[in-house]
Amino acid sequence: MPYYRIPEMDPLSPAEGVEIRVIHGERMTLAFFRVSAGARVPEHAHPHEQIGTVIRGVMDLAVGDETFTVRTGDAYHVPGGVPHSGYCGEETELVEAFCPVREDMR
Repeated sequence: MPYYRIPEMDPLSPAEGVEIRVIHGERMTLAFFRVSAGARVPEHAHPHEQIGTVIRGVMDLAVGDETFTVRTGDAYHVPGGVPHSGYCGEETELVEAFCPVREDMR
């Protein structure tokens, strides 16, 4: 069984102030995000279904035509193919699962 020490993993940085540490399974990807205060996740879309939760902090999350404020303990769902973006006014930690595997995050 693979074992991961998340803080010791090398992060990806898809945008300024955004770090992602990623674990890939056979059919899904699990991503651990740390987003700096004031950082934005630019609008994007991908075919993967995405479910996430806020571990610590707060994020303004735009999904399609709706915007939500998600806080510590909240969860959210982004259907595949729907444009979405985020803004974190304070340092925020998120965990997100994607299906199928996010090959672009390898």
